[in-house]
Amino acid sequence: MDHDLIIIGGGAGGLGALRAALWSKADVLMINDGPPGGDCTFTGCVPSKTMLSAARNGASFGEAMARVRATIERIAATESADVLMEHGASFIKDRARLVTHDTVAVGERRITAPRIIVATGGLPSIPPIPGLATTPHHTNETIFSLVHRPRRLGVIGGGTIGCEMAEAFAMLGSEVVLVEGAERLLPQEEAEASAIVEASLAARGVTVITGTGIESVGRSSVGVELRLAGRTIKVDEVLVAAGRAPNTEGLGLEQLGASFDADGHVETDDRLRTAIPGVYAVGDVTGKLPFTHAADEMGRIAAGNALKKGYRGRYRTHHTPWVTFTSPEVARVGVTEAEASARGGRVCELPMSEMDRAVTDGREDGFIKLITGPKRITRHLAGGNVIGATIVAERAGEMIHEVAFAMRTRAFAGRLAQTVHAYPTWSYGLQKTAGQLFGEVEGRTWRPARA
Repeated sequence: MDHDLIIIGGGAGGLGALRAALWSKADVLMINDGPPGGDCTFTGCVPSKTMLSAARNGASFGEAMARVRATIERIAATESADVLMEHGASFIKDRARLVTHDTVAVGERRITAPRIIVATGGLPSIPPIPGLATTPHHTNETIFSLVHRPRRLGVIGGGTIGCEMAEAFAMLGSEVVLVEGAERLLPQEEAEASAIVEASLAARGVTVITGTGIESVGRSSVGVELRLAGRTIKVDEVLVAAGRAPNTEGLGLEQLGASFDADGHVETDDRLRTAIPGVYAVGDVTGKLPFTHAADEMGRIAAGNALKKGYRGRYRTHHTPWVTFTSPEVARVGVTEAEASARGGRVCELPMSEMDRAVTDGREDGFIKLITGPKRITRHLAGGNVIGATIVAERAGEMIHEVAFAMRTRAFAGRLAQTVHAYPTWSYGLQKTAGQLFGEVEGRTWRPARA
């Protein structure tokens, strides 16, 4: 065999797997058709959060885009092919496909390894709206290349990317129209969180349209027309933020017997093994959770399992938190209240208006919702298990990790109430919320989860 492990794809999942393999002293080859870093570094998390930060700090559009380019360059330099090879990895910049369970083709060349990890990520999903495919539009792969600020921007999709970019462009001076076909923004989150985000965007001048699909898209004299039922919206530019599709074309997985779900994602077991012996899959291509940190975790676990040393085990989605970086932020881990209702869940809530740090900072929009369930033997003793939480707050993305840690370690929920938190911090609200499991806290106590 030429190598111990071959990794196809250089995004977060591939990099996580490569680093884990190097820690295990394995001979590892990464094959990627572009520079390492993937979507997160070049067209995802890094540029979007940089743009949001620049906008919130009063930058002009030109200044914000210059900062985006500089930040991408700086972070990409830490994970370049040269850096990876300095640490002992091999790297080929090219397209690859599987020929057998242990052989990869790169052009006319054949390279072998007993284990292969597919980490090819995802691509922007373009909804089948009549006229959209033939009308100029942007996705996350092109929006950060804009040179001039659009006077009017239409955003199709009210998920994480759509909401974040709507806020950023609005703060940078664009008139923004956000269209979501579902009845509310962020439909995967708690309904209260969706309402707060919608109000926040509206306060920044974003026109939010929910519960209405776009019937067609076409060119207009000023740019693009979005045609809705009984209404036409004219914009200069359109951003399509309608989710992600798995990047599997040309990999040869079908011919080797891989299985796929209804959306085309590569199916794996909880140890990230595909139906092809010796072949693993991680990250967005699996459809498990479309987040950089989830892909990194999957990559490290898959490498450990493949090499039978290092960080091994099962990947479990319910321990992985995620954040929408609007203002306020929306952070979640585990189940929602509706999902917990059938499991005997208990809910403790604290509005930010009753949280002293939120009051001192004048950031009272939001809430903490902590959800617990019974342990197998001790039931609700000491608060039971933490099974989920949603936090909507200015620092929600930082606060959620304490809950994720409690879930990962299977700690009694009461530990959150017992742990002394510094006052007045944002995280102090978690102690105050968890205290409701044991008695009334400033007029609040736990209640049963509602469907």
